[in-house]
Amino acid sequence: MKKIILTVAAVFAFGFANAQKEGSFRVGLDLGYTIPSNGGGGILLSIEPKYNLKDNMNVGLRIGSAAMVRDIATNGQSSSAKISANGSYVGTYDYYFNNSGKSFVPYVGAGAGYYTIANVEFDSNNNNNQVALDASGKMGGLMRAGFEWGKFRMGLEYNLVPKSTLQNTAGKEVGTIANSYLGIHLGFYVGGGKWGK
Repeated sequence: MKKIILTVAAVFAFGFANAQKEGSFRVGLDLGYTIPSNGGGGILLSIEPKYNLKDNMNVGLRIGSAAMVRDIATNGQSSSAKISANGSYVGTYDYYFNNSGKSFVPYVGAGAGYYTIANVEFDSNNNNNQVALDASGKMGGLMRAGFEWGKFRMGLEYNLVPKSTLQNTAGKEVGTIANSYLGIHLGFYVGGGKWGK
């Protein structure tokens, strides 16, 4: 029993104390601001478990939520709507430009996955209360870049999500709403070692 405890302790210490290593697991947590492609704003939150394929690349699953207020065009007129949180489940790949054991490491990444689309609640100041959103989920992707510094992370990401249609009570299309958005985020990660010595 003592050998098992010592072995587990050694593995735990190795995974958390050494530099970023191939074969290690890590979990990232990010919080940020969203800028929808057609105007508005909101916040984002994501958690992302990852596996280090090599010392400078990993794959993961980003589970995120973005709560936004977006501008909507219906029959050529623009209006504002309150939006509940959209969700995302995106497989990711990141490549890190680490060299010489530095603690400041730039990265680029991409991903693809499933985005849930939130229902729309229009502003009470306009007359669009007879309009409904096609809120079916969409397949989409993301591109991102940023840097990690020790255990901290900052980045930009663009989420490419197809548009949804707006329909009146007769089922006729009266407009569209863009679902793509830019995210600016700060975060940190645990596990998987850290950059630098």
